[in-house]
Amino acid sequence: MAHVFNKKLPHSCMYCVFGKSSLFTGEVLCKKHGVTGSRDSCRHYKYDPIKRIPEQVKIADNYTPEDFSL
Repeated sequence: MAHVFNKKLPHSCMYCVFGKSSLFTGEVLCKKHGVTGSRDSCRHYKYDPIKRIPEQVKIADNYTPEDFSL
């Protein structure tokens, strides 16, 4: 859970309270500055943890029957 609220994350308009992702392009619609790039940020940046989508973890597929026996 601590990695979600990491203060060392780079600022990005994708994770800002004022930004909204465009459905058709990779750009962000900002309430403060209009259309911006997804990696841009400004002085009004405020992190919104709900907008961050965590990376998916790949499940290993090399299990054997011994791994599931007691």
